[in-house]
Amino acid sequence: MIKVQQKIKDSAGDRLFMIGIYVILFVILIAICYPLIYVFSSSISSPAAVTSGRVWLWPVDISFKGFKVLLNTPEVTTGYWNSLFYTVFGTIISVALTIMIAYPLSRKSFFGRNFLMIMITFTLIFSGGLIPTYMVVKEMGLIDSRLALLIPNAIWVWQVIIARSFFQSSIPDELFEASEIDGCSDIRFLRSIVVPLSMPIIAVLVLMYAVGQWNAYFDALIYLKSANLFPLQLILRSIIIQNNSAGGMMDAMKMVERQQLAELLKYSLIVIATLPVLVIYPFVQRYFVQGMMVGSVKG
Repeated sequence: MIKVQQKIKDSAGDRLFMIGIYVILFVILIAICYPLIYVFSSSISSPAAVTSGRVWLWPVDISFKGFKVLLNTPEVTTGYWNSLFYTVFGTIISVALTIMIAYPLSRKSFFGRNFLMIMITFTLIFSGGLIPTYMVVKEMGLIDSRLALLIPNAIWVWQVIIARSFFQSSIPDELFEASEIDGCSDIRFLRSIVVPLSMPIIAVLVLMYAVGQWNAYFDALIYLKSANLFPLQLILRSIIIQNNSAGGMMDAMKMVERQQLAELLKYSLIVIATLPVLVIYPFVQRYFVQGMMVGSVKG
């Protein structure tokens, strides 16, 4: 018996609509990809080509001078390792604390959870300010220490809200009641059941906290004094400022060369600073999309 498969033809309006969708998506793709390609092309072009505006899409007079200058700077290597330290340990601390506070708030049996949630959300709108925060960090003895970048901003309210929404929508009460009948403690239930079922939201939290820790520099600028503790972002900021400042006795040729190098370093620094994020994101992208969709079902 021969089966005849008939394909339903789209109407002219449907085809026109799909063409419009593809055109919009193509424009968005160009808007996203062009800055990335331009920054990378500028980072491997000659300083003169970058400052003269000859770099439009592809590299011009390929040169790795910007990367050589950065890699030959010991402070950049130290800052890279410091940023990795702050990112790894800061992300672990933040994710652990976020889960520990978001999961109890998602349980209906937790007394006072609505009041606590209101107080936590209140801090999202109003904060103590820079000076009171600095005084608290100083009284805790965290000034000029690595903990100053790990503890004060360990928990972000928006991440707590996302994680709480995920637990409410994805961890049913019946599962907790069944485990309670079997004699499972709250800690074991969280460790053995909640965490394995929450990998999508954990991936979301890891990516958010990791990107935030990697790009952070203001807290280091405020709390750190020792150069050997500076993260990469603060080191790169110092390099840019040093190359942009020219002495009064500098001749015109050296001034032009320094300005060209400073312009080239900007693009090289962007590539170096964003490389770890670009490497990590493809591995968590699937969980990131899934976690964001599930966590947005309930508020």
